[in-house]
Amino acid sequence: MYSVKVSIITPVYNASDHIKETIQSVINQSFKNFEYILVDDCSSDNSASIIKEIAAKDERIKYVKLNENSGAAVARNKGLEEAKNRIIAFIDSDDKWYPEKLNYQLKFMIENEYGFTYTKFEIIDQNGKITKMASQLPFKLSYSDLLKNTAIACSTVMIDKQIIGDFRMPLVRKGQDTATWLQILRKHPYAYLVDEVLNQYRTVPGSLSSNKLKALKRTWNTYRNIEKLPFYKAAYYFIFYILNAILRRV
Repeated sequence: MYSVKVSIITPVYNASDHIKETIQSVINQSFKNFEYILVDDCSSDNSASIIKEIAAKDERIKYVKLNENSGAAVARNKGLEEAKNRIIAFIDSDDKWYPEKLNYQLKFMIENEYGFTYTKFEIIDQNGKITKMASQLPFKLSYSDLLKNTAIACSTVMIDKQIIGDFRMPLVRKGQDTATWLQILRKHPYAYLVDEVLNQYRTVPGSLSSNKLKALKRTWNTYRNIEKLPFYKAAYYFIFYILNAILRRV
């Protein structure tokens, strides 16, 4: 087993419906050498009590609360500040990992000396039923590739800071994860796919990811206002983005 340790980060906001499942999927990992940082973005439900109850039984789990509701980017950045390890993994508060996720992905990264990887994922509904099997994803993505095909789901990402360096997410309410991957890929050639289904990505009614129009607006905003692409370049990449999004759903 590898001697490295992983820091796992989850932003939490009113996630009581699914947070216990998410945490359990982390606890169930075959790779056990991790710290798990859950950052509460001032939830008004009982997310905090659920996390604290589990954390009291497992010293690897750390509960952190923000002073005010600030959005997922601030919550993830707080997690990055708290993280003690070179390997960073993310999982959202309603997603789940398969038990071999960390072990398989870490092995892939260390053996190939990759700094940035992502995996295949299934889509599940509110009740955990698989609604979409894993799509084919590119085996690697460059900066321009990712602009055409935003195929990297945040809960699948693992980053080695020894290779990539320290990083933070842009302080935007929407699309900060894709903006972060683009920021990294400006300096590093590729993100690499672990060609295994290791994640379950949940879409629930009213979630950002379930609203296709919002997703389109979010991507366009990333191109124009975060990446500062000229209109003609943004339009060029946006066409590819739409086509690839359609192909993933076929």
